[in-house]
Amino acid sequence: MRLLVTRPDPDGARTAAALRARGHDVLVAPLLGIVPVADPAIGDGPWAAVAVTSANAIPALVSLPLSGVPVFTVGGKTAKAVRAAGLADVRSADGDVQALAETIAAALPGATDPVLYLAGEERAGDLESLLAGHGLSVKTVVVYRAVAQTRLPDAVRAALAAREIDAVLHYSRRTAAAFLAACSVDSLDGAARAVRHLCLSAQVAAALFDTGAQDVRVAAHPDEASLFALL
Repeated sequence: MRLLVTRPDPDGARTAAALRARGHDVLVAPLLGIVPVADPAIGDGPWAAVAVTSANAIPALVSLPLSGVPVFTVGGKTAKAVRAAGLADVRSADGDVQALAETIAAALPGATDPVLYLAGEERAGDLESLLAGHGLSVKTVVVYRAVAQTRLPDAVRAALAAREIDAVLHYSRRTAAAFLAACSVDSLDGAARAVRHLCLSAQVAAALFDTGAQDVRVAAHPDEASLFALL
C-alpha cells in the first residue's frame, strides 16, 4: 500500500521505517513540530512519581534528580525510550491516559506527595482529574508544545490530488486536524474526505468524522500494533 504518516519526528520516521519494512510505500509529512519549553518551572519536589505520556518529555525528565522515584508512561515505546535515556524504574500502563491513572493509583495507594506530570501544552486526557478520583494530587508542568505546519510537502499534495495514497495513519486528534487544515489550504478537501483514514483511537477519528470523511477506521486498542493491523 502507499501510506502517509503525519506524526511528528522522530516518531514519524520510526513509524515510516516500520511500515517500509513491511513492504509498504510510505510518504511522510510531519505536521507538528515539537518545541521544548525553555526553563519550565518544575520545582524540587518531593514527588511520589513522575508521569509522562510522550517521549517528547524525556529531555525535561532526564534533567531531574529522580533517584528512587518511579516513572510511569502511557505506553511501552515511551517506556523503552525513557529506559534508554538512563532511568531504571520505569513502568508502562500499556494503554491510554485512563490506564495510566489506574496503574499509578494501584502502585501508589495513599501517597501524600504529588505526582509530577511532565506534559505537552495540549493533552488528550485529563490525568489530573483521573488521579484526583483516586485521592492523588498532581503537579502538571508543560515541558513541550507542538507547532502545526500549515502546508503538506509538494510530493504529498501531488499524491493526494492524484488519489495515489491508499491510507493516512493518524496518531493524535491534533495531527488529524492539522492534516485537514493543510489539505484545505491547497483545496484538497475532497481528496482528504475520499482517502482511507486509520486512527489510533475514537477520539482521533472524531476530527475526521466531523468533516464527512468516507472511510475512517479505528484501531481495536490505542497502540501501533493495533493500528498496523488495520492495513
